[in-house]
Amino acid sequence: MASEIRDINLAESGEHKIEWVKRNCPLLRSLEEEFSKEQPFKGVRIALSIHLEAKTAYLCKVLAAGGAKMYITGSNPLSTQDDIAAALVKAGLEVHAWYNATAEEYNTHIAHVLENNCNIIIDDGGDLVHMLHTTMRDKLSYVIGGCEETTTGIIRLMTMARKGELEFPMVLVNNADCKHLFDNRYGTGQSVWDGICRTTNLIVAGKIVVVAGYGWCGKGVAMRAKGLGARVVVTEVDPIKAIEAIMDGFEVMQMNEAAKIGDFFITVTGCNQVITKKDFALMKNGAIMCNAGHFDVEVDVKGLEEMALEKAEQRKNIMGYKLAEDKWVYLLAEGRLVNLAAGDGHPAEIMDMSFAIQALSAKYLVEHGKELTEKLIDVPKEVDREVAGRKLAFLGKHIDTLTKEQEDYLYYSSL
Repeated sequence: MASEIRDINLAESGEHKIEWVKRNCPLLRSLEEEFSKEQPFKGVRIALSIHLEAKTAYLCKVLAAGGAKMYITGSNPLSTQDDIAAALVKAGLEVHAWYNATAEEYNTHIAHVLENNCNIIIDDGGDLVHMLHTTMRDKLSYVIGGCEETTTGIIRLMTMARKGELEFPMVLVNNADCKHLFDNRYGTGQSVWDGICRTTNLIVAGKIVVVAGYGWCGKGVAMRAKGLGARVVVTEVDPIKAIEAIMDGFEVMQMNEAAKIGDFFITVTGCNQVITKKDFALMKNGAIMCNAGHFDVEVDVKGLEEMALEKAEQRKNIMGYKLAEDKWVYLLAEGRLVNLAAGDGHPAEIMDMSFAIQALSAKYLVEHGKELTEKLIDVPKEVDREVAGRKLAFLGKHIDTLTKEQEDYLYYSSL
């Protein structure tokens, strides 16, 4: 099937973006060189649904260099960049995606990718896996396995596995140390505030920032807010994470209290209905809300629309809602992922580590997938440590190694 993109004439712009990413991703460059020689994906068809911007595009080119036939779509309609899609098509890869696709178009693009009898699934949020297990079950027999790199996607996979519905092994990329410790914390922390700041052009210092959820992503968002000079309030449902937030120096309270004082609200929980009508009613004039969880369900946008007396676009990616004569509240990027829908996503150096994990996990599935009996697979420790070791080397850093005597001591003391 022919690719479905907006405009092939945008390719040159996309090529420049991908080249910039390549220069700043030494891990992926090294894998591209190795894969080109070894051809680990020769004859393998890979379906990929990740936010379609420059870092993802370079991952696709690395996998293609290893012999893979790539079938690509986005994982969020507002994060697809049309010039990137065009650059990939010009490079000979098949793409089905465009910016601001309708729900129907988005699902059609996913279906067109899966029609190619793909062997490896690389998912971001679980939409490829979901469609394979519902409306396209006839394609399941071609699948060796897949990789999932988001917390939200892993929650969906765990639910399917618990019900006995998951038909093939999935590598839980998000659980790898080289993914969540860096991508979720430092990547999300920086890119969320990049999206907020470039969209609002407002100062953060001196403001009250409410961060809903204190997982690794929430930790990163809160840390960066503190660094920008904000007073940070965390809301949580997990008592252990709440104590962590307190000991990290943040205030902790329930959302119905935080709603009264917040200037910026960032949801990053992976759950739904985190900020709802009752919270909107408590917010002060000028409150700004956004979401950094994968799906646009954390802020109750439907409820906000129902409450609004009036709404008006304030700037690109900022919708204002009038809730009373003297009260407006604002929502960024339609409640979708603010760092991608209103920004360029994680920094290249961070995604270099995450996508190296993705690429090596896909290689692991090609080599071992038919032997696997479990449906939920952790990234092999040797893959995690290989990526970390390579990253340290590219940073020009060296660490100590255990002597044989130390190894023996640790081994025997653990018996």
